[in-house]
Amino acid sequence: MGIEEALSHQSRLDLREELLAANDKFILEIPKVELHVHIEGTLTVDMRWKFTQRNSAKLKLFSNGPEMHSLEEIQAAMQATMPDPTRMNNNEERDIFFESYFEGFQALQTKEDYYDLAMNYFEQAASMNVRYCEPFFDPQGHTSRGVHWDVMMGGFKEAQMEAEERLNIKSGWIMCFLRDSPVESAMEHYKAALPYRDMIVGIGLDSCEEDRPPVLFEEVFTLARRDGFKLTMHCDVDQKDTPEHIRQCLSVVAEGGLDRIDHGLNISDHQNLIDLALKRDLALTICPWSYLRMTTYAQLGPRIRALYDAGIKITINSDDTAFMDDCWILHNMLAAKRLCGFNDGDILVLARNAINVCWALQSVKEKMHQELDMVYNKFYPNQ
Repeated sequence: MGIEEALSHQSRLDLREELLAANDKFILEIPKVELHVHIEGTLTVDMRWKFTQRNSAKLKLFSNGPEMHSLEEIQAAMQATMPDPTRMNNNEERDIFFESYFEGFQALQTKEDYYDLAMNYFEQAASMNVRYCEPFFDPQGHTSRGVHWDVMMGGFKEAQMEAEERLNIKSGWIMCFLRDSPVESAMEHYKAALPYRDMIVGIGLDSCEEDRPPVLFEEVFTLARRDGFKLTMHCDVDQKDTPEHIRQCLSVVAEGGLDRIDHGLNISDHQNLIDLALKRDLALTICPWSYLRMTTYAQLGPRIRALYDAGIKITINSDDTAFMDDCWILHNMLAAKRLCGFNDGDILVLARNAINVCWALQSVKEKMHQELDMVYNKFYPNQ
């Protein structure tokens, strides 16, 4: 299927159905850990419609676009924004994605909205045997609209507690700063988030990284490390200055480097970055379906495989499901297996990586390892 060029939206949908039809029972059954999912990126058009109707608010796909007056209208508009390699370059796709992504925040206004958004994610994740997750959230995109922290965090907290009790899925939140917002805003939000540190396990950095290197945020990340938070940052794929941003994340920011890197696929292109990542024993949160929108099928598998074969601890995750053809961690693990020629032993390593590098309590990790061993022994009793 057109492996020498980026896949169209329909081709990606066809691939998703083909992967599911294979009925890979091993991947279906293993316990999973998700370390890279944006909770706002799971906001479907159906939820946008539901929330805006509930709140008597206006619904748009873009801030300067027309108001939508039906679910069918926004569904059609959303489909039209899906990347198509015949008409869109990566920068255009990136800009359209961010504009639609952040406009979706407008739908979130009440504690109930935030609860419903988080619970939808937890229910989907639990159905795929996710046992632990660390969702990202972007507080600046909410407080800038007048949403109070207690509204946002209260909704997330209720869903988090219910998910643990009802769905057997534990979680810790990663608060991300918007790197294209002022550094001063990041510090303000860091201080404002401290009352919620019982929920927040890590601090991250996301949004458009063009001309916004990690070192700009040195002060707030150093403070967060000293306060005991785990640290990560996005280093998006094939963007301007991505290798230099990776180098800063590996060895400079927060007095010597971070605890994880989100994406970081470009490490595979540079031996010096591979060596540095191995020296730091730094893990990467890889999201295959996200990259299928921007790179060729033929190129992607070898790049991920190169990271794995080098011994770098990669993990497989979903990113922004509402913008990634409704593909969750299950679809991404199936895609990684196909793209990279992984066998079940490799999938076992990836699952162990995720458990080992997550920021859960050691007792939680040990329980997940035990469950993973049970599933593997079920399929491979003599190994």
